[in-house]
Amino acid sequence: MSKWTGVTILAVVVAVMTLGCSQGPSGTAAVIEDKTYTVTPASVKVKAGMVTGEVTEMKVTERVEKGSGRVVSPAKLTGTLKLTNTSANQTVRLVAGKILYIDAQGQPIKLEEARTEPTVKFATYGKEQLDPGQDAIQSLDVEFPAEALKAKKLREIRLELAYIPSPYREETVNFIVSIGEGK
Repeated sequence: MSKWTGVTILAVVVAVMTLGCSQGPSGTAAVIEDKTYTVTPASVKVKAGMVTGEVTEMKVTERVEKGSGRVVSPAKLTGTLKLTNTSANQTVRLVAGKILYIDAQGQPIKLEEARTEPTVKFATYGKEQLDPGQDAIQSLDVEFPAEALKAKKLREIRLELAYIPSPYREETVNFIVSIGEGK
């Protein structure tokens, strides 16, 4: 009797492990892909007073669900901003930058609700101050309005820079010294 009880228990355990622990059919995960829009031209020269530079490698990317086209992550403008202080005698402290997207009628294109204004911060130590001839390189990764993705909607991108110039001087100081003989 105990032999048949052991076989029955073993059969039940095997059945539970086979049927109870197997995974049922799982739903397929949505495939997310980056949709990239080219910006033409991909690089431009910029000049704001004594600060000149270049914005390069510009592109707009949004993340969408493949098949449905549902936007998972809103569009962002990415690129590289290189700024140079062209002054011969003034230091520039970069405060901030603001990006505006301008439509065909010359009006700013608004961002959607709950999205942050596209700003460039120069708070990293050493990047915010430029002596004459120095340059700084800053990554751009800012919000981009969905409305601007429509054909012929976006005419230009405007970068507004805020900086503080201050006089830059180099002075030489001489002082007389002598070296005495050690004891």
